[in-house]
Formats: sequence, structure tokens, C-alpha cells
Amino acid sequence: MDFSKVNIWFDENFGDSTLYVKVFLVVFLTLLFNFIWKRIYSKLHIQLQKTKNNWDDALIKSASGPVNALIWGIGAWIIINYLFGYQLQATVRDIGLVIIVSWFLVRFIREGELNLYDANTGKTSEDRIDHSTIEAISKLLRVSVSITTTLVILQTLGVSISAVLAFGGIGGIAVGFAAKDLLANFFGGLMIYLDRPFSVGDWVRSPDRNIEGTVEYIGWRQTRIRTFDKRPLYVPNAIFNSITVENPSRMKNRRIYETIGIRYDDISQMEFIVEAVKQMLKEHEEIDTNQTLIVNFNAFSDSSIDFFVYTFTKTTDWIRFHEIKQDVLLKIATIIAEHNSEMAYPTQRLQLEQLQVPQSEGLAN
Repeated sequence: MDFSKVNIWFDENFGDSTLYVKVFLVVFLTLLFNFIWKRIYSKLHIQLQKTKNNWDDALIKSASGPVNALIWGIGAWIIINYLFGYQLQATVRDIGLVIIVSWFLVRFIREGELNLYDANTGKTSEDRIDHSTIEAISKLLRVSVSITTTLVILQTLGVSISAVLAFGGIGGIAVGFAAKDLLANFFGGLMIYLDRPFSVGDWVRSPDRNIEGTVEYIGWRQTRIRTFDKRPLYVPNAIFNSITVENPSRMKNRRIYETIGIRYDDISQMEFIVEAVKQMLKEHEEIDTNQTLIVNFNAFSDSSIDFFVYTFTKTTDWIRFHEIKQDVLLKIATIIAEHNSEMAYPTQRLQLEQLQVPQSEGLAN
């Protein structure tokens, strides 16, 4: 197409207003293409929502903003370069395209993160992907895109990437020595994200340190734990590389382990009491009979004869566990009473022998 003839036609028909007419037409066409894209996006979005695959939805959602920016960028490029004649360098165009692509990738990573969150719904704890792990991977990917975008822009501007990387390596060594604790915490947080010894909402404790409470937040430098007296506890992530951490939140059962003593006078009833308690536990709806269940005469103590109860509840909820334990102990007390026995309490028996007085001393008196 001969653009010179088009320019002549505009000059003949619009005279001094030719530039404004051309700008108007470019803006109009940009709006038209933007409108067409929005219509296409709306239709595609409705159709893709009907599919079972959520990743195509994420793809089209991620493209909506960048494509709008691309359309308006092309319009602005035409107006500035060809109508006003400023002749922007190709470097500006290339940088704009890199930014738009990186914007699309960051949005797609974010949409993928939301998809993984939604995919966890309805899954068991074993199959569920930990939210902290999803967040960590998403952050790493976004940081990677940002670093790559920066390097590409620098290369486009003519800056030597090799020199930047070499300087970064030397600087990294210096920073590593100066901020070794910060790096240790960073890698400690990375290990938490990868190994998943605990996640947000878990109750954790450490026998090595005075650490116990509910995990509220896992950051790259520190983890915030809310103690049971509601105080926030900020633990550097590097600490978790050198201590033992218990996670009671992931237990499958809770244990009842109690020793109960009855009087020595009731030893004849011990066998019957033990059998009755064992049968009560087997029939209790809150006791997990698939786990270890032991009720046995255990010891002759100073003031009692003892039997012990060792069993597990089905629930792991702390409050519900104590309600069940209370019910079990009260039923054991009832069983002991039904066998005409009593629970023992500490007693002492003092045995006095009659004092014998010699006859000679008696006659003298």
C-alpha cells in the first residue's frame, strides 16, 4: 500500500487539521480493537469456565490486562513515531514488550497459586498441598521472573550482563559474610517450606527450647508463634535447623494413661474390676479399639494396689479429649463402687506392742 497517496488524500481533504484527524483515527481504532478484545475475552472466559481444567481460566485471566496494555502501547507507538515524528528508539519498544510479557507471567503465577489453593478443597491432609509451600513456590517464581526481566532490560539498554553478574558474585560474597544470620534464617525458612514440619495453624512445641504455641505466620526470616497465654513469639527460622520440633496437631489419637489404686482390703475384687473396666473401654464409642488398649493389675504400692489404664481416644481435639477422659474416669469410679471397693488414699498403720513389766519390779512396787 502506497502511504504517500494516503497522506496526500488527507492533506487535500483536511488541510491543517490532518494531524488531528489522524490522531483521532488511531485513537478510535485503538478503542475499537480494545473493545473487540474485551468481547473476545468475555466469550472465551464464559466458555472456559465450563471446562473442568482451571488452568485455561488462569491463562485467559492473566492475558486480559497485558493484551489491553499491548493494544494501547501499539496505538501510542504509532501516534508518537509516525504522526508526531519523534522517532522513539526500538529499545523503548523492546523494553515495553518485555515488561508486558513479565506482567503476564506474574499474573499467571498468581492465578496458578489461587488454583492450587482451590484444589486443596475437599482433599485429606495427606493429599493436600500445604498453603505455605504454595506461597513459597509462588514467591520464588515471581522473584525469578522479576530478576530475569531486569537482566533482559539491562541487556536491551546495552549494559553488559556478564559484568553485572560478576559484580553481583563479588558483592554476594561480601553480603554473605556480613549477613550470614539473615541468610541462615532465609534457608531455614526455605527448609520449612520444603520439608513442611509444620504449617500455619499447627500447634508446635520444642523440648529443646521454651517454644510452644500455635503457628500464625511463616516468613522468610522468622516464624511467629502465638503462645497459649496469647503472647506473640518470634522465632528466627535458623533455630529450627538445630532443635527438635513436636507437632501435636498431626497426631492421630490422644492417649489416656492413668494409674488407679484401690485398698488392699479389696484385692479379691481386683480381677473383676480390671475386666469390667476393660469391657467398658471396648464398648465406649469414643475409644479407638484399633489402637493399643491395656488394663492390668500393675503394682503393690505403699498404700494401695494399683492397676493402670492405657488407651487412645478417636478425637485429637484438646477440649473434647478432656471431656472423654472425664467420662472414662467417672465410669471407672462407678465400676469400683459397684464391686463394693474403694479407691485408696495414703494411709499409715502404727502397730503398738504391749509393754512387758518384769515381776521383780512389780513386787517391789
